[in-house]
Amino acid sequence: MVAEAVQGGKPFDPLDMNNYRVERLPKPQKSKFEKWMSIIGAPLAVAVFIWLYRFADFSFLNNINAEFLDKDASKRYAEIGAAAFTRSNYAMLAIFAAAIILWITEAVPNYLTSLLVILAIVLTGVTSEKTAYAQLGHPVMWLNILSFVLASMLVKTQVAKRFALWFVIRFGKNASMIIISFMVINIVLSAFISATTAKAAILLPIFMVVAAIYGASSDKRNNFGRNLVLQNLFQINMGATGFITGSGANLLAGSMIAGAMGWQIFSFQDWFIAAFPLCITIMLIGWFVGTKIFFPLKKEEQVPQIEGGIERLKAELHALGRMKGEEFRAIGIFVVVLLLWATDKQHGISQTAVAFGGAIVALLPGIGIVKWNDVDIPWHLLLFSAGAYTLGAGLEATGLPATIIDSAFNAFGISPDTPFWAIYLILTGAMLFSALMFESKTMRALIFVPIAIGVAQKFGYPILSLSFPVALLIEHVYVLPFNSKPAALLYTTGHYGWSDTFKFGFTMMCISWIIIILWGETVLRWLGYTSGVF
Repeated sequence: MVAEAVQGGKPFDPLDMNNYRVERLPKPQKSKFEKWMSIIGAPLAVAVFIWLYRFADFSFLNNINAEFLDKDASKRYAEIGAAAFTRSNYAMLAIFAAAIILWITEAVPNYLTSLLVILAIVLTGVTSEKTAYAQLGHPVMWLNILSFVLASMLVKTQVAKRFALWFVIRFGKNASMIIISFMVINIVLSAFISATTAKAAILLPIFMVVAAIYGASSDKRNNFGRNLVLQNLFQINMGATGFITGSGANLLAGSMIAGAMGWQIFSFQDWFIAAFPLCITIMLIGWFVGTKIFFPLKKEEQVPQIEGGIERLKAELHALGRMKGEEFRAIGIFVVVLLLWATDKQHGISQTAVAFGGAIVALLPGIGIVKWNDVDIPWHLLLFSAGAYTLGAGLEATGLPATIIDSAFNAFGISPDTPFWAIYLILTGAMLFSALMFESKTMRALIFVPIAIGVAQKFGYPILSLSFPVALLIEHVYVLPFNSKPAALLYTTGHYGWSDTFKFGFTMMCISWIIIILWGETVLRWLGYTSGVF
């Protein structure tokens, strides 16, 4: 049974969604290994930063090939000169390495690491103060804030609770079926919502209640809770893979590919036909790996653990009574926002502007549904995101990723004589496993898609043969909590630990690499994008 912990003199109600506000989620208890990591993290980060910034000597940074840099980095190279540009690269490498260490070890809170990153980038002159500080006002940041407003609207009106109760009563006889049902929900939302953090914020209170119903909590973990939250994280990202509108990074990749092909249309249907079966395949494999291999469901986890079982849930749903006017208004606002997000190409209004409109209506006095104090916005998570975007801006300004890739190509002797399969494996592997270090899907798209396009053009391959498979791997950002904003958000639920997310996520990443290779040999070949990998 779910423990009835007493909070503030009142029994803990697992069906009360206010208990799952992001700011109220308990901090996960660290294992002995994680505590040891947090102790050595800060001194190790400082030592690595000092060594890289002051004492390291790398030939690939001392002899930068300016022709390999993108437009912005090339402009900065010409403005400040080779020597200053080289020092900026050392500074960026030092900041990047130190940030990764701090984020992995959690020696300090993630949001504090982000603030340190922003300050370090400014003090070392990697970018201007204006560029560094402006990341907090990035359109995606606003989209995230406003999505939390819309999610809070669903919780406050109890629409989310009503849906969760109906959902479990309808599918609750089979725990595995509940997880598959969330897969369907994630796919449907992915067709409409191009912000994975928004999907995570909307679904979080729902699957937290469902997890509690099945006996899972942050202080009483079980495999149902691990599966439910990790599968949702995985599905949120993989669902976005199936649609070019699934994320802003997908749209960016599609536009870059279209531009390289002389603005030949790379349509929703082109992406969907090749990518949707891929996302379904990977999601189903992820469900099997999670529920059957790593976190098999025990017999008692197959049925609701809440006192009274399904009958208690039916009573709770009945107690909500008939739907109220504010619930209908909340659903109406939410549906209109979804429709406007899905048809942005037709009306030309950005997704952030649509979210602004929905949030304003929801907050309007007298007409709206929520007050500002009702809104659950995790500002620590947003500060973490701002630091990740600033880190991306610094990498873009210095051209460091392109410099490293250029050096790696030279070191491995990649040339026109290199077989296609080797280049395909290198580029898809680099794109996929770079997600272990980079925090921004947009940044990875900006780095690896142009590289794939450039390599294809340089070696005489069709542009889509390398760039499209690379683009299909943008959404694989689920292994570690700092790999993406949804990963950071769902880690705060306390339903799983670092070892859980790493062994499941890294396994799925390796499986996905095998699948994209097979996809290039089969589906992408049948569709004419490649001539086969081998």
